Amino acid sequence: MATEATTAPKFQEPDLRQVSQSPDFKHETAHDGLKFWQFMIAGSIAGSVEHMAMFPVDTVKTHMQALRPCPLKPVGIRQAFRSIVQKEGPSALYRGIWAMGLGAGPAHAVYFSFYEVSKKFLSAGNQNNSAAHAISGVFATISSDAVFTPMDMVKQRLQMGEGTYKGVWDCVKRVMREEGFGAFYASYRTTVLMNAPFTAVHFTTYEAAKKGLMEFSPERVSDEEGWLVHATAGAAAGGLAAAVTTPLDVVKTQLQCQAMKFPS
Repeated sequence: MATEATTAPKFQEPDLRQVSQSPDFKHETAHDGLKFWQFMIAGSIAGSVEHMAMFPVDTVKTHMQALRPCPLKPVGIRQAFRSIVQKEGPSALYRGIWAMGLGAGPAHAVYFSFYEVSKKFLSAGNQNNSAAHAISGVFATISSDAVFTPMDMVKQRLQMGEGTYKGVWDCVKRVMREEGFGAFYASYRTTVLMNAPFTAVHFTTYEAAKKGLMEFSPERVSDEEGWLVHATAGAAAGGLAAAVTTPLDVVKTQLQCQAMKFPS
């Protein structure tokens, strides 16, 4: 009995059949006691904070992936970090962060909207349907990438610009004038090909790892320690998904920076 008490869910899951039949289903509880619009806003804020907090790491990654003049030589994390700081100062690690902020908020709002709606429709009331989680993640990725890709291109050009652009709007205007609107979506297909499997692997691994951890030690899944299960499952899922899709991420970076001229 004690074990049953400790494994009881913290939140009451909604009746998805009643939600789907309600004309105001978008205002019903969607997840963890939040209404749908609250969950969407929370996800948007969380996504923006996550991207902006990790922005220096993203800048180093972009420098490591960008196409350079021949002969190409492997660039390590320390070498890329040291090169950026020595040549342009620590502030260069944050160049392009406003483009990230402008794109990440709306993109994550679209992402969580499509994900929640698709999951409710595809899961048919089964919250443990991993296939529904994966497919919903793919649908959400395709839609959110359409919103985020233009600003992601601007962000990466500012990260690699080394003074080429004065800021976000200068980059937008010059790319539009010199390369046309299509340049903003040059990497869209590659981005979708990268993020769709990333999302599918991530959500499937996350749900499986979370379930496995809870079953392995159910007595430790308390209000205080439940976050550790989510963090561990998320780290495992993110690491595996990144390992699978990093080659396409390199291709995406090179497509978005292909028109730039790098010094020899």
